[in-house]
Amino acid sequence: MAFENLTNRLNMALRRFVHKDYLNEKDIDEMMKEVRLSLLEADVNISVVNSFVNDVKQIALGEKIMKGLNPGQQVVKVVNDELTKFMGSEEAKLNFNEKGISVFMLIGLQGAGKTTHAGKLAKYIEKNYSKKVLLVACDIYRPAAIEQLKTVSESVGCGFYEERTKNPVLIAKDALEYAKYNAFDCIIIDTAGRLQIDELLIEAHLII
Repeated sequence: MAFENLTNRLNMALRRFVHKDYLNEKDIDEMMKEVRLSLLEADVNISVVNSFVNDVKQIALGEKIMKGLNPGQQVVKVVNDELTKFMGSEEAKLNFNEKGISVFMLIGLQGAGKTTHAGKLAKYIEKNYSKKVLLVACDIYRPAAIEQLKTVSESVGCGFYEERTKNPVLIAKDALEYAKYNAFDCIIIDTAGRLQIDELLIEAHLII
């Protein structure tokens, strides 16, 4: 969800520049301002944003682009190429334990779409790796978070585990035992996007 939102923002920011046959430095500055705002609204760290925008601007102002054909399209391509380089050009593979249960923990900012992504990841793993997946509700702080994850698990047809009265560390440990007893191949832990419990959730991951 976060990447989809960023893509939409960037498309809107660059749309009016892509078909321009001539660009000047003012146009580039305006374009970079829109790109910068799009990245900040997607919760990218400000120092990372500034570094990225500066790199793109330097490339965009190069003589080859400014005096070439379709500079608007070329600058949009520069933004795309630098984003690909920034985020990694190689596909990241899922790593499963050769023995025992594999554990995946989703962490990030509140509202980033972790719960929805947990369901998509579970469906992907079951379909492409033929593994039995258990979704674990460790977001005990956000209202309706547990019910949302339960609904997600039902929609994709995977297992679901919840405990409403314990802290995330104990829930994660209990879920692992439940997964072992019920022959699950891997568990996906949905966490709360709140700073005050990050330490507990990281600790839970290390324990598991």
